[in-house]
Amino acid sequence: MKNVIITGTSRGIGYELALQFANAGHQVLAISRKTPQEFIEHKNITCLSVDIGNETEMIEVEKFLSSSWKKVDIIIHNAGSLINKPFSQLSQTDFKTVYKVNVFGVANLTRICLPFLQNGSHVVNISSMGGIQGSIKFPGLAAYSSSKGAVITLSELLAEEYKEKGIAFNVLALGAVNTEMLQEAFPGYQAPISPKEMADYIFNFALTGNKYHNGKIIQVSSSTP
Repeated sequence: MKNVIITGTSRGIGYELALQFANAGHQVLAISRKTPQEFIEHKNITCLSVDIGNETEMIEVEKFLSSSWKKVDIIIHNAGSLINKPFSQLSQTDFKTVYKVNVFGVANLTRICLPFLQNGSHVVNISSMGGIQGSIKFPGLAAYSSSKGAVITLSELLAEEYKEKGIAFNVLALGAVNTEMLQEAFPGYQAPISPKEMADYIFNFALTGNKYHNGKIIQVSSSTP
């Protein structure tokens, strides 16, 4: 069984992923600012209520890994922040809010976990089709899509830097998924894929994708967006 860290587990894809891994017998560290009651009662889920955008709070992750797990098999960087505003209205604070979660949070958690990653470990970064070069871009998502592009490049660099240690870094660039975050940003829009359906795909990829991929960006989209 695997030791799996998942961020953004209070709802949507992250919530479904945490339950799927835990119900399959894996040990899950669920990182989110809010903790679902179902997780507290699950024997295979440990919850840490921390803000991954806050570097100081992330020390709690290091404490847990040092005292309990000792090793990490899978990290799924699922947490995301999205602001939908015309570029002319986006402030530096808006960009910082998005980048603190989508980029700095990914970098900080990965760095904290490095001593616990080993040959065969798989780091899965959840990006977006909006971060893919040449993809159709949508007005209002300058901060979000650019942050997801940054995660893609970061992943390619980390895959190269740690390939000799056997640690794989891959990206899943998702199309529209009918999550609460999507509904909040685009009220009324119905995406073709449910959080549970996307979680099924990510679950399998996280367990086996590193056998076939490293430093790769997999586009997971049945539609545009």
